[in-house]
Amino acid sequence: DAIVTAARRIELYYRTGALQGNLGSAGSINVHGENVLQMDEIAHNIVIHYLNSSERVIQAISEEYKDVIDVNKEGGRYFIYFDPLDGSSNVAHGLPVGFMFGVAKKHLAGSMQGPEDYHLRTGNEYIAAGMFVIPTGMFTLALRDAGTWRFHSDETNTYVKPVRMILPESSKKWELAYNAGNTYTFQENVQRWIDQKQKEHAFRYLGALAGDFHRLISNGGMFMYPSIVNHPDPKKNRAQGKLRLMYEANVVAFMCKEAGGSAVNETGNPILDVKPGNPHQRTALYVGSTPLVEEIAEV
Repeated sequence: DAIVTAARRIELYYRTGALQGNLGSAGSINVHGENVLQMDEIAHNIVIHYLNSSERVIQAISEEYKDVIDVNKEGGRYFIYFDPLDGSSNVAHGLPVGFMFGVAKKHLAGSMQGPEDYHLRTGNEYIAAGMFVIPTGMFTLALRDAGTWRFHSDETNTYVKPVRMILPESSKKWELAYNAGNTYTFQENVQRWIDQKQKEHAFRYLGALAGDFHRLISNGGMFMYPSIVNHPDPKKNRAQGKLRLMYEANVVAFMCKEAGGSAVNETGNPILDVKPGNPHQRTALYVGSTPLVEEIAEV
């Protein structure tokens, strides 16, 4: 309930952001070295407010906050990993953004007096993951071993009409989603693979992982954000990848697996198997229809 309520509030602020003057910069830099927008801060604070009110969350990890956030270390049962406003640069243009989250459960025999990295879980340890595509009123939720489901918001702002999402086997509608402007910076074998496949499949890219994955889970295909290794400015190379593992890559990988798909990193290892070394660990990501993911894993 806390997550759904937070999503409703974020969507309200998104819709009224221009009227309230909330579309500009917050005047600060986040843990990733990125300019923080006012809507980033607002969305983060909304989520934390409602998580605090739930009393069921032990700790949370947010894209917008460097440290692990203690919520209810005594009585909580769940860890929440979230990106409160994925694709926030789209806000000023009225384009879709996302609120993405993953959920892991406290081990029954676990103790918060245990290791300091108790909150660092692989995606395979998540029990749920989901995303709200704002402002479309659509909510996608995956539960471990129970499938991926899409809900629509009705006139009362209630999420109804769940539809089970399964990636289509037919490749007729498959799409490739990636930042084409970065193609020349990818590894050469990845560039060659893209050159071959873009002749076979349509290309779509919204600039927000939640929005791109929303299309992908309906039509099939693959979203990818490869490692950047050949940039003319070496400082802009990201050999480890750009997306964050715990609250971006694992979230879509979990949903994709429950919908019949797969996800790997640059070395072809399953994303959901990767043990994070820190809350904001980055990764390359290839996620989508299993035949395409298996192909790129062999490149």
